Amino acid sequence: MDRIVVEDVSLAELKAGLADGSIVLIDVREPNEWDAGRIPGASLNALSVFDPAALPPAKPGQRIVLHCRSGRRSVTALGLAQESGRMDIRAHFTGGMLEWAGAGEQVLTG
Repeated sequence: MDRIVVEDVSLAELKAGLADGSIVLIDVREPNEWDAGRIPGASLNALSVFDPAALPPAKPGQRIVLHCRSGRRSVTALGLAQESGRMDIRAHFTGGMLEWAGAGEQVLTG
């Protein structure tokens, strides 16, 4: 694959999509990072063991959005997903956990 398709999702878009169910959020950080703090509603699929086949299919009106700490690993995961044939996986939350927590949004721990 020559070039991956990347759609950037803003904080406002992410909050609205989580609230109305139009975004399925996948965290690609590692389990220790997940335990230290995660976005409510996210699921974990760590980049070190990333499995595109384990990503849920988007239902009509939904899109899968990947995120990490700062937006770098989520783009890597987008590439892995698309290389495996998951062309429905194209969006990531650019600011990641740094922007989410920095904006004072709720962070779950444990």
